[in-house]
Amino acid sequence: MELLVTGGRGQSGRWVLDRLAADHDVTCLDRTNPDPGAGHPDVAYRALDLTDAGSVFDVVTDLDPDGVVHWAAIPVAGTRPGVDVYQNNTLAAHNVLTAAGRVGARVVQASSDGAYGFFFAEETPVPDRLPIPESHPLRPEDPYGLSKVVTEEIGRTVARRDGVSVTSIRPSWIQEPGAYPCRDPEYVENLDAGAGNFWSYVDARDVAELVAAALESPHSGHEAVNCVGPDNALGRPLRELMREQYGRFPDDCAVEGDAAAYSLAKAERLFGWEPTRSWREASDEEVEPPNA
Repeated sequence: MELLVTGGRGQSGRWVLDRLAADHDVTCLDRTNPDPGAGHPDVAYRALDLTDAGSVFDVVTDLDPDGVVHWAAIPVAGTRPGVDVYQNNTLAAHNVLTAAGRVGARVVQASSDGAYGFFFAEETPVPDRLPIPESHPLRPEDPYGLSKVVTEEIGRTVARRDGVSVTSIRPSWIQEPGAYPCRDPEYVENLDAGAGNFWSYVDARDVAELVAAALESPHSGHEAVNCVGPDNALGRPLRELMREQYGRFPDDCAVEGDAAAYSLAKAERLFGWEPTRSWREASDEEVEPPNA
């Protein structure tokens, strides 16, 4: 397939870019191009501002891709003024997904577990059920989480209007091999540090595999899927962690052992995807990050 990938020079985006470049013809759209001689050897690059609708439409219609992976965003709350986070993320998604729909390209985009509203809430609520399914209510209180809810709605609109498939992937905290901050002592020894997403994480390579699988899927319409690792980052029974941190776990609780808090049943059913990297091995791996 001919693919466009936005945000492919970012920390997690470079793993997505590298995975897709192994099987497809890929052009990366980002704010800047790599220096001459740098970047991924099998990727073409174009620099543009994704919040500029005219530039986005020009590039997308010119290249006319089979698929678009929209991975560009301001990735977390608190790093920029809230209005900037919301405006950048929603406007870029609107421009990229609208252009993709107009040329009939299938779409995979980065949403976030932040859409559920747990992590950045003033007081983290206990989920309605465990593991958390994609059908769980989305209740963000912050601009970042709200921006992800809106980008998913943009995906639904484009899928409905233009008849293309759109997949919104909701990763948890993305880790890179050999660089797993979810295993730093200040995180492991302090339950508060990871309580906002119930100590969930996911390896960047597993994220990239889910993106690749979603692009190949025959599904129609819009689908949102969770994307987390095979276990929680502390290696302790999740029920025990919930009881210790929150005093309880939901009545509707089907997790056992050190499972992750988010359900992966939908991703497995739709795309045949399961995470294969646990912190137990990946946190100490020596793997060079891809060039981007």
